[in-house]
Amino acid sequence: MVKRLVPYGIMNYAELVLKQAYFIDKTEYISTLEDISNPVYLRPRRFGKSLFCSMLQYYYDLKESPRFFELFGHTWIGQHPTGKQNAYIVLKLDLSTIETNDNLQSIERNFRRTCNAALIEMKNSYPGLMQNMPEINPDESTSTNLSIWLQHLKSTNAPQVYVIIDEYDNFANHLITTHQDSLYRRITADDSFLKSFFKALKAGRQTGAIANIFITGILPVTIDDLSSAYNIADFVTLHPQLEGMLGFTETEINHLLDQVYRDYEFGPETRPAVDEVIKSQYNGYHFVSGKEGAALYNSTMVMYFIREFCRSRTIPNNLIDLNLRTDLSWVQRITGAHPDSTAEIVSQLASENTIRYDQDALITQFNMSDFFKPQFYPVSFFYLGLLTRKDDFYLCLPNLSMKKIFIEYFNDLYHIDVGTRYTEFMERFVVSNQDIAGLFSGYWREYVSQLPEAVFAKVNENFYRTTFYELCSRFLSKWLTFNIERSYPAGRSDLEFVGKFSEKFAGRRWIIEFKYYSNAEFAKSGCTPDEFPLQDEDVKQIAGYAQGLAREYPEATISLHVIYCFGNQGFRVFDVKEN
Repeated sequence: MVKRLVPYGIMNYAELVLKQAYFIDKTEYISTLEDISNPVYLRPRRFGKSLFCSMLQYYYDLKESPRFFELFGHTWIGQHPTGKQNAYIVLKLDLSTIETNDNLQSIERNFRRTCNAALIEMKNSYPGLMQNMPEINPDESTSTNLSIWLQHLKSTNAPQVYVIIDEYDNFANHLITTHQDSLYRRITADDSFLKSFFKALKAGRQTGAIANIFITGILPVTIDDLSSAYNIADFVTLHPQLEGMLGFTETEINHLLDQVYRDYEFGPETRPAVDEVIKSQYNGYHFVSGKEGAALYNSTMVMYFIREFCRSRTIPNNLIDLNLRTDLSWVQRITGAHPDSTAEIVSQLASENTIRYDQDALITQFNMSDFFKPQFYPVSFFYLGLLTRKDDFYLCLPNLSMKKIFIEYFNDLYHIDVGTRYTEFMERFVVSNQDIAGLFSGYWREYVSQLPEAVFAKVNENFYRTTFYELCSRFLSKWLTFNIERSYPAGRSDLEFVGKFSEKFAGRRWIIEFKYYSNAEFAKSGCTPDEFPLQDEDVKQIAGYAQGLAREYPEATISLHVIYCFGNQGFRVFDVKEN
């Protein structure tokens, strides 16, 4: 059986096709985009923007006409071409390569070098059409060279140009998040090289030299600040028809895994565990609507998992790509100016996993000064992919990967040591007794004891289960995967430990239900933590989860545990026996 390439990190569409890599067909969206003038489509990093831009390039580029059926014959658009395939000169610019230095002149020089090189390359790419094209002066401004080039094409009745700008805001975002406000204002000022460039693009659309302009990026900040020069953009990020254009749906994931399991000859008995991990770690993104709509998976993170799974033939220990952890530095940069507000928001997400947001702020573009206001943090985190829509009023953390990143930030904010002080009781769990009570006791003694008093005003069962999960995942991921709020007919479980099918705990499951009592509520019980009794309703609740799990995994060995947390006074763990 041929083992196809897992295209992690491949951003060139032709390379993906020619290497016969796994491919999720998104070409139907090309047809939808043709009805939109000058679309601007924003998505977080690692959602496949660059690959989609490359796909557009190969579809519209007239010099790729001989390869159309080779590159697109297997796709939806190859079988339903729009009539505009291979009809344009394509100018594709990747602005993520522009380095940001500490002065305007060097940034402009890097921008000019990148864009002028692309214009010079046009002459070599289309020699028949551009043999009489005026020479591009690499030292001249990009806007001037672009205007001259477009005027020449228009005057010679050359085909129209399709412009693709990938990561339009990459270098501007670096200035924003590093608080280089003066430099940012200068590159978006009315006389700046960047505004002049977008004015030239707008003029090209008005003359008809440019057929359309497709722009991708992460944040709406820069396009808003450029609106006086480029007021023709159609902001389609939250367009319902385009929600699934980037990212994977559950149907697409199932089809992809079917192929992987067939090609790599994985045993079908491992498939439910793999489905479970991918869903809990990488699913949950809602850009247009809340939970009533189908959630999306982070496409690059899924490919990272599949690559590691195919290499090792087991669920990898590290489920979060190291590249994802750079998002934590984004959060730190954004929130650094308001530490008190930051601590409040991060603590709320750790405890509640929800935060209010203003719908108008998502739909309406906002400028750089808004970006660093604490009331805009939820919107900023939404565009960065750290938060997603829960419903029309609240945002939430989409999956376990993002929960882990936010708890890491929480630990950093409150100077919580997550080093080797936990090794002894984590090792004891693996080597000897698999005792949940002992594991939680160590967590309470070493982790909870470090929390400042102010934190306990906001803690609840979600806080305890999430921080406990994050800590355990640091030490136990070789042997276990984890679920939070897994759905059953009887409801959603709080936390589950799942033995990996390739390790010593294969077939074992631990279901853990957390119950929280504030100090005031606990005082009414008249008990000490060691005296607090197991509640019948909690036994019934966790038994319902166990019944649902046993129907899915009849061979599993299931352990049930209820953990009561009493403010900051203590806890009690019960091992529950099913009737």
